[in-house]
Order: sequence, then structure tokens, then C-alpha cells
Amino acid sequence: MLTGIATCLWSPALASQPWLWSALLIGALLWWRGRAVRWIGALAFGFALAGLHAAHALSLQLPVDWEKREVTVQGRVVELPEHQSRRTAFAFRVSDTSDQPAPLRGRLLQLSWYDDYDGAGTGRDRLLAGQQWQLTARVRAPRGLRNPGGFDSEKRALERRLAASGYVGDPEAARLLAPASGLDAWRESMSSRIAGAVEGGGARFIRALALGDTRGLDDADWQVLRANGLTHLVAISGFHVGLVAGFFALVVAGIWWLWPALGRRCPRPVAAAVAGLAGAMLYAAVAGFALPTVRTVLMIAVVAGLRVFRRSTSTFDSLALAAIAILLVDPLAVLGAGFWLSFFGVAWLLWCLPGAGRRPLRDLVSAQGVATLGLLPLSVVLFGQASLVGPLANLLAVPWWSLVVVPLALLGTALEALGAGLGAWPWQLAAWCFERSWSLFEWLADSDLALWWLAEPAWFAMPLAMLGAFWLLLPRGLPGRPLALLLWLPLLLPARHLPARGEAELRVLDVGQGLSVLVRTAHHSLLYDMGPAMPAGFDAGERVVLPALRALGVGQLDLAVVSHGDNDHAGGFDAVRRAVPVGAAYAPEGAPLVGTRPCVAGRAWQWDGVDFRFLHPPPYFPYLGNEASCVLRIQTAHGTALLTGDIGEVIERDLVRRAELEPATSIRAEVVLVAHHGSASASDPGFIVATGARFALVSNGHGNRFGHPKADVMARWHHAGAETRVTSEGGALTVRLVPGGPAVETRRRAHPRLWDAARRTRQAPAAAPAGLSYRPD
Repeated sequence: MLTGIATCLWSPALASQPWLWSALLIGALLWWRGRAVRWIGALAFGFALAGLHAAHALSLQLPVDWEKREVTVQGRVVELPEHQSRRTAFAFRVSDTSDQPAPLRGRLLQLSWYDDYDGAGTGRDRLLAGQQWQLTARVRAPRGLRNPGGFDSEKRALERRLAASGYVGDPEAARLLAPASGLDAWRESMSSRIAGAVEGGGARFIRALALGDTRGLDDADWQVLRANGLTHLVAISGFHVGLVAGFFALVVAGIWWLWPALGRRCPRPVAAAVAGLAGAMLYAAVAGFALPTVRTVLMIAVVAGLRVFRRSTSTFDSLALAAIAILLVDPLAVLGAGFWLSFFGVAWLLWCLPGAGRRPLRDLVSAQGVATLGLLPLSVVLFGQASLVGPLANLLAVPWWSLVVVPLALLGTALEALGAGLGAWPWQLAAWCFERSWSLFEWLADSDLALWWLAEPAWFAMPLAMLGAFWLLLPRGLPGRPLALLLWLPLLLPARHLPARGEAELRVLDVGQGLSVLVRTAHHSLLYDMGPAMPAGFDAGERVVLPALRALGVGQLDLAVVSHGDNDHAGGFDAVRRAVPVGAAYAPEGAPLVGTRPCVAGRAWQWDGVDFRFLHPPPYFPYLGNEASCVLRIQTAHGTALLTGDIGEVIERDLVRRAELEPATSIRAEVVLVAHHGSASASDPGFIVATGARFALVSNGHGNRFGHPKADVMARWHHAGAETRVTSEGGALTVRLVPGGPAVETRRRAHPRLWDAARRTRQAPAAAPAGLSYRPD
């Protein structure tokens, strides 16, 4: 069943509804009565079930004709709003009433509420979980960036059944309809009480461990947790739910032991199982029924049900039944990393440590070794990283945090629920215990053995590594176990597919409304621009460029070029420079950037048989923003590329004039990065003809407020014989200057996903100018 679900959700397109319903019915029948072919029935049933759930989730998303509309909606704030210095991000469930817009009725929106530019609050500070509001919002269907190593927000939106994202368009018109109420309001109130009762930085972690409220954790905290492999222990994890369930079961079993007569009314194992389930559900409610906790509750419910109905099953059968229960409820859970890590982690431990519990200390050490080996392939594929200090950090954190800090945090929450102020001392003690260990993990995170970033592996690397892990974890004494390490090589040392001598590869990253291009030769790397960065918000350098560099195996940059100082090109520069060694950095003279050398026309160098030359700005050219952009020509034995920054028509005409006077400054190029994101102020007709480009590439944000690229600009390039590619449609663009001429590939076409296909079917092509064909990729 799991294989069928995974096959469906990783397919490039969905089957039609009639086929899915037929496969569901036939699969269910074969699973029930098929005997020898039951496995085919389970596979078909899983495939169809996932397809129907995915189709329903995609149907909830906003239709294309509602894109960018301003709609007035009423609904409830669900989950906990995340307050930042310039905005508040929150989930909003629209009321399911007839007076709400039909495409949004009863659906979940992800909204942002921004302050005015002067920083004055406009009411978002009053936004609390559980409140009911009337808002005017500008919405659009979920849309994300697609890059190597990048987070796939469209997949996340599908998993959450998100209908649209957007922002509050008129904060002044927002109206509070009803005060906070319900479970989320209680969690918000309790989180505020923890913050008031605990002094110092420990409060943010107690809120996370007691309530699953991670809003107080900043990027530095998450970096320490990732470096130590401890993210699974912060917030309410499935492991903590299991501990609470075990505590409740132990307490009830103790009561039955003290009063044996209770066993006449209800057997002790049954009572303990029901109590464990009740404790798990209570703790999941405290966490706001987050997905990891719901999965664990379902697993515990299966085990409790087997106890109640007195069914004897093996631990592996119980695990399989729990997986079936989760997949029947939500087959889209396999899109999340938590599902795979949870079930594979438990399966490895059950197989390798069947008799655990007799020697606690030795079992704890063994469990860390098994989890490290068994889950490393999944961690590398899912996150692109491995923590070398993770086993040691977990060996210390699991018993200390889970058996000391978490019980104290929960005790404080329980006492506070009984009366205001009663929970202060357990919370303070929990924070003190946590802070005693945190400094150690910060020290480990700063060591050279912390995070090991790995390049994006081939599809077959993970199955081979899992087979290698199975081989390594076989009983001692089996000959040939060291040979299993050979099966890990495709995962740990993946092929980087570097260009040969005389060739070059360009990656135009999908950074939204901005620009970032990675240029690689056989032994060198150059980064041209780093995308935008917003105050206390999205930083393309951190969120896009760095993950892409790591996924492509780029550990250092020989050269960085910031075309000019505008935020959409230079915003991510600081984040990149902090994380990656940079040999030298160039920018126009006078640009507001620290630690850069001036890029001057005529400066040239050669790497691995590839020639690089700056064509603009000339010496003593004043810094004029866009017009001072560094223009870089990359010439290989098999073609030339031209990177133009944000220059306008005046500079383009000047480049044409200089090229006519001096052959060394030729602008002939097979691949041209269209200047200024396809703005009407650039792409002069004479310049387009002079380049003779076969491919014109545009880096822009989907639905940007400038309308880039302009239709008439794209028409000019098309009429000149160039094929156009746009990052907002195809994701990151890969250009290879190789024998046979340049080849261009889009990320969405090279790595298709079923939600891409659904998006294309929903989106009708916009009316194109005469002679301009629509090419979404």
C-alpha cells in the first residue's frame, strides 16, 4: 500500500478520476479476496487512494481567474500567529457560510499582515490564535520557488490542503468579530504565561517543549539544533507523545496493581492501553494536533485497539497496522519527512534491538548507533545534510531533555491549568535544566564535526545506501560486512557532473523578483548576484543560493560578482559571504557594498579553457545604479553567454557601439540574460540583433507588481530568433555550453511533480502578442 501511494505522489502527473475510482474499487476487492495477488490489490488501492486525495487537495486551490483578487473574508485564526518585526504570518480558516466567496468557502489560507513602512503597528499586534476576523486580502494559489536543494513550498501546501496564500491588503479595514476561544486560544494564553514566568532565553525552549510553540526560536537556535541533529526533540515530537502515553499507562497499571479487584471489571493491560491512548490524545491537543503528534496518536491507537480486542500480534505487524491506519486517514502524509523518519526509525530499532530494556545504558548507546546508520540515507536525501556529532548529542539530549526537561515543562503546564501562577516553579526549573545543557550543544555546533553538507545524489543512491545499512546491521560474525560501505559511495560521494575543459555551465536560480547565476567550469565556480533579502524576512542568499550551492557540491566560490547594489541583486550577498569562502568579490565602483573590488571593462581572465571578460562599466564610470551594472561575457569553445544585470537601452546601445570599434568587446552570444528582468526600459532592438542570441533567459518573480517580463520585450527577442525561458514558469534554468551548442533545461521539466501538471492544466495561456508562442518552460 505504501509503495502504491509513494508511486502515485512521485509521478509527474495524476491519472484521471474515472481510472482512479476504478483502481480503488478493483484494488480493494483484490486486497480483500485476492489471496496470491493481494499485494497487487494493496498497491493499486494505495495508488488510487493517494491520487484521489491529491486531486481533492489540488481542487481546493484557488482558480487561476481569482489570482490577485482582493477578497473580503470572515473566518478564524487557526494555529499560532508568527509575529515578526515587519509582518505577522498566520493561518486563516474561512467561514463555511454562503456569504463567503465560493472558491474560498471553508478553506485554509496562509496570510501575512504587514506594517506600514514607518514601522507603526496597524492592528496586527492584536492578532491572536482563536480569534474571528473580517479581512480584506489579496490572494493567489500556492506558488513556490524551484531550485536544486530548495524547499518545495508547493508540496507543503498540498500536504496541508492549503487553498491560497496572500496578504492583508487593507489593514485599516480589518475588523475583530469575536475574541479568542478554543484550543489554540488556550495554547496562546499558556505560551504567554510561560514567557512571563520564566526569565532569560530558556522561556522560548520551554514554550516549544511544552506547547509546540517554536515562534521564539531564531535562525541561530535552529542552526545549533540542525548541527547537532536535535530538531526532532524540540517542539512536541512523536517520541515525547510516546513517553507521555507510557507514563499514563504506567500510572494506571500501578493503580490496578494496588487494587487488584479492579481487574474484575477491566483487565489491567486493557486499562493501561486505554489510559496510554488518552494521555497521548491529551498531549497531542496541547500541541495543537500537529502532524507528528497525530501520527503517533494513531500508532498508539492501533496498539491500544489490539490490546482492547485481545489480538496477539508481533511488533512488526503492529507497526504495519499503524502505517495502514495513518495512510488510510491521510495518504499525503508521505510527502512529509516526518513520516519516513518515524516509521523507518522504529522499524530499524525493532529489528536490531528486539530485546531492548534489559540493559538501559547499553540499549541507549546501541539505539543511537542503529538510528544513525539506518536513518542517515534518509536524512541525506530529505535534508541534504548529516550531523557527525548527532549521535553524541542525541546520547546526551534524549535522556536529559526527554526525561527531565519535558516532564517538568508538562508538570508546570498541568499546574498552571489548575490555577494561575502554580506552574511557575516547574517551568523555571525546566528552563534552568535546559540552559545547563544548551551551552554544550552550542559548542558542538561550532566544531568542525557538526554539519556535513552533501551534494544532491542520483535517484538510486538511497536504495543502495539503505541496502548497505541493512548489510552493516546484520549480526556480528557475518563475513564481508565492510564491503557494505561500497554501497554508500553514490550517496556520500555523488557525481557532480562538472563541465569538461573548455565547457561551462550556468544555473539561473529561481530567486523570485531578483537575480542569481552560478557559473561553473571544470575546476572553478563564480556567483553572479545573490538575489533579494527582506528585513526580518526572506533572504534569497540563505534560503535559495546556499542550499543550491550545497546541493551542487560547491564548497567555495573562486569569485563573486555583484552586478550593482540594488537589493534584488545584492541582498543575499552577506548571507553567502558568511557561509561560503569567497576568493574575491567584484562590484561597480561606488556601489554601497563593503569588501569588493571594482569591476571594470577590459578586465579578463581564463579558467579551464573558458574566457571571462567584463564589458561594462568602463573606467571612471560614475555609479548610476542599474546603468552601472557589471556586464560579464563568458566565452567557451562551444558558445558564449552574456550576463547583463540591470542595464538599460542607453548602455546596451553603447555596448553595440564599442563592439563595432573593438572586436575584443564583442557582444555576440548564443545565450543572453535579458537585462532588468525583461523591463520595457531594456532590450533595445539593435542590441538584440547584435547579440544574435539563440536563448534569452529571464529571471523574475511570479506575478510581480512590475509586470516583468513585458510582452513586447519578449516579442522582440522571439522575432530575432531567440527562444525564451523564464524562471517564474520553469524554475531554475540550467544552461550547458557543450559540444553541439548550448542546451537549456528548466528545473520543473527536469524534475516534474504532479502538482506542476495540475497547475498547468488550471492555468490558461495568457494572450500572446502576434507571432509569440507561449512556452511555459
